[in-house]
Amino acid sequence: MNDSDNSPIVPGSQASHARPVLWLITLVAVGLSLFQLYSAGIEPLGLFYQRSIHLMLIMMLAFLMFPVFGPRRPRGLIGWLLDATFFAGALVTGGYLVLYLDEIINRAGFWSQTDILVGCIATVTVLEAARRAVGLGMTVIGVIALLYAFAGPRGDLPWLGEWLPGILEHRGYSLDRLVGQLYLGQEGIFGLPMGVAATYIFIFVLFGAFLEITGAGKFFIDLAYAATGRQRGGPAKAAVIASAGMGSISGSAIANVVTTGAFTIPLMKRLGYKPHQAGGIEAAASTGGQIMPPLMGAGAFLIAEYTRMPYLDVVKVSILPAIMYFGTVYLFVHIIALKQGMQGMARSELPQMRDVMSSGWHFLLPLAVLVWLLVMNMSPMRVGYYAILTMLAVAVLRFLVWMLFVAPQQGEPVTGERLATATRNGLLKLMEGLELGARNAVAVSMACAVAGIIVGVVGLTGLGLKFSSMMLAFSGGNLLLALVMVLLASLVLGMGLPVTASYIVLIVLVGPALTAEFGVPLLIAHLVVFWYSQDSNVTPPIALAGFAGAAIAGAKPMETGFQAWKFAKGLYLIPLFMVYNPEIIMGGPWPLLIWTGLTGFLALAAFAAALEGYLFTRMAWPVRVLLLPAIVAVFYPSLMVEAAGAATMLAVIVGNWVASRRGALPA
Repeated sequence: MNDSDNSPIVPGSQASHARPVLWLITLVAVGLSLFQLYSAGIEPLGLFYQRSIHLMLIMMLAFLMFPVFGPRRPRGLIGWLLDATFFAGALVTGGYLVLYLDEIINRAGFWSQTDILVGCIATVTVLEAARRAVGLGMTVIGVIALLYAFAGPRGDLPWLGEWLPGILEHRGYSLDRLVGQLYLGQEGIFGLPMGVAATYIFIFVLFGAFLEITGAGKFFIDLAYAATGRQRGGPAKAAVIASAGMGSISGSAIANVVTTGAFTIPLMKRLGYKPHQAGGIEAAASTGGQIMPPLMGAGAFLIAEYTRMPYLDVVKVSILPAIMYFGTVYLFVHIIALKQGMQGMARSELPQMRDVMSSGWHFLLPLAVLVWLLVMNMSPMRVGYYAILTMLAVAVLRFLVWMLFVAPQQGEPVTGERLATATRNGLLKLMEGLELGARNAVAVSMACAVAGIIVGVVGLTGLGLKFSSMMLAFSGGNLLLALVMVLLASLVLGMGLPVTASYIVLIVLVGPALTAEFGVPLLIAHLVVFWYSQDSNVTPPIALAGFAGAAIAGAKPMETGFQAWKFAKGLYLIPLFMVYNPEIIMGGPWPLLIWTGLTGFLALAAFAAALEGYLFTRMAWPVRVLLLPAIVAVFYPSLMVEAAGAATMLAVIVGNWVASRRGALPA
């Protein structure tokens, strides 16, 4: 368990909860997962029914899992009273909409006092649930958004408007108007972020939970080791590949670090990587899992909804940038292995590809079904539903084959007692998967709920347009400066918000400016903001994935964070490359696409070599300095300048290879 009071409770943990609470957590979590499966694959529900029931159950789960004073302290009488009050608030929030939705719609805009009262209860309950599940930063930003809405001459807090800079001033809004927007409208708590969380995100988080409990994680890690273990720095390269595989389905960079890192970081250290290097490599690779199709954390679904593009199109255009990112991390790993003279692992220490595939090939079937159904243009929510059913069917069939055919040959005959025990264990495993999926979804759903509050306030007050004006004023119309401002804003937001919430808030604020004022295509603007929103995982002082890697590696957190920041440099360069070479996302003639892709890979390789001072052999300082303008030239929108930069980089790389061969001849 983490040190923070908001750390997730381990499923089934007896340490933090009394037994009745544990049973209640299981009951609510399993009920939530079954509700989501029902609405995804059997009977789709209306917008407000789906979102309100989902949020109600998520908040009930949050108040059960996270006691008001934190998991380290006993609840006590006051704690129980507060938790029971907020638990009732969660029930009222969802139950009121479900029971009285028709009447509420009929009096749209003319809300009763009961509507406003329940809306106030809902807003306070959402902010408190987010404080417990996500962190205080999320709640503070939500409260600031509410205060901003009240600040103005016609608002409930007119005096507060006097403190606002001129560009941020607005008319101000009353409590009734704000609550109507946030609770009773489609642009607040139950807006687009909550809609995506209650449909696509949850079903794929549940899919990831079933993959986890059935052992798919170990299969992917073994597969990566079998493929790369004998190369120089093999475990580090395996970490990159395994994190790409696991991260694309896990939905969390930190969860990815602690699952794959538990295997990869000790092996990296044993091979010769310094502890802070091993933790940094794992953090950078795990962060890349959030930009790796098909799921991209929750990003692919959100981008598809915001841009009104088919989900499959978002996935397809994201493949090349993700490969470029992992290629950069992989190259950093290889360069360090060369610099430190590392060798690969012995064949006897590695799993054999044949053995790995024979024992776990069935884990590829649900992923194949998932990709096939997406290609068939089926709804992502329905795709997730069928992928889960396939996962369960494969697990059951695999066990039946073992029990009916393999076990008898090993002297374990089939008996009624063994069948009953196996059935009971299977049902317990199913319950565990349903509970784990719901638990894993609490943080992201609560982040989306508060993000809905912020989005609602931005829409009501016109803050997005004001932000666009500010960006234009501060950058002087320079696109590069504007992108640097977006990067800095994402870093500041990332200190208090999870990645998904940071992306939603940032795209609402700066997205209009990037597209309308600077001419960046809509999809590229969303991808840039989404990529930059990942930087809080690897950028000190708040490098969350880096700190998780440091804990496993036994290294200093800040040192590990700086290493993760260095290895994840593709996170900053590749979005710039998308903006200045939009054809890699938007499409174009094949010769141009091939040229752009090749120069992009070349620039990233040159950047890694210049930063490390090594490629095939050591690089002198003048050569490293020469590479920098050549790298910048690739971003310049002129074919001649790009060609000159590419030729310079190629000449330096070839020269470095020749120098390494000359150095090797006497040896």
